[in-house]
Amino acid sequence: MNNSTVAAWALRPAEPEDVEVMAELRATVMRPDLERLGRYDEHRVRQRLRDVYAPEHTSVVVADGEFAGCVTLRPVEDGLWLENFYLSPTLQGRGIGTAVLRSLLARADEEGATVRLNVLRGSAARPLYERHGFTEERQDPVDVFMVRTPAR
Repeated sequence: MNNSTVAAWALRPAEPEDVEVMAELRATVMRPDLERLGRYDEHRVRQRLRDVYAPEHTSVVVADGEFAGCVTLRPVEDGLWLENFYLSPTLQGRGIGTAVLRSLLARADEEGATVRLNVLRGSAARPLYERHGFTEERQDPVDVFMVRTPAR
């Protein structure tokens, strides 16, 4: 892996006006998996992000000064919920997603927080989460729910 590629990213706090570019990225990134599962809906894929968008818990991934992705780490009753983690397809496979995830999990570990997430069944993202200590908690016909307890 080229370390200079990984170093070329940053997180910035999300703003309310970031929602539409995030909704578009979600539609692009999720389309192949949703189509595979027979669940792709042009409107719904965007609206689901708009409905849960919480800029106060969301970060924008910036790479080379441009919008490159987003991620939400939302407080819940029993820890943190990781959601809306999308990275531009042109930047996937370059270590940026791994680096972003590591930084978020380090923050969760400092807080002693358990992190949960869900990923579509068959998603290529699942191995990334497994490499970082997430294990399957349960699944339904569409999603796999995963959990990671804090590293000690």
